[in-house]
Amino acid sequence: MAYVQRINYQAKATEALKGMMELEKYVADSNLERPLYELIKIRASQVNGCAYCIDMHSKDARKAGETEQRIYALSAWKETPFYTGRERAALNWTEALTLIPENEVSDELYDSVCEHFNEMELVALTMGIIAINGWNRLAIGFRTAPGTYQP
Repeated sequence: MAYVQRINYQAKATEALKGMMELEKYVADSNLERPLYELIKIRASQVNGCAYCIDMHSKDARKAGETEQRIYALSAWKETPFYTGRERAALNWTEALTLIPENEVSDELYDSVCEHFNEMELVALTMGIIAINGWNRLAIGFRTAPGTYQP
């Protein structure tokens, strides 16, 4: 199969993307650490199979100071000692919200995330997860070519 972009949604739907960009701005202006936000973007993109976003956010994570080892191990984060309790809570929350039909977003999970995030941080984290899942669906649906993004 030839990999041909279906629609350049960034050029065709600038008005529609304003809302997505406002969501990104909200998260960027929050107290959520930039490297953590990049990790959840990569992890959600791995779960969703979005090659474009994995490429993009791996590059952005490096630029934000993330290590190669932690980026490479992210798909197996539960089996490594490389992530803090806060990062683990965020990654658990990311996977649960990305795969809602397959996961229960239980009180136990919520309580464990609340041990590491205050209410405003948890709202920002959740908005970030919503945003990356939206971006993944745009990139996958319209076949945005991986490897083309430059930070």
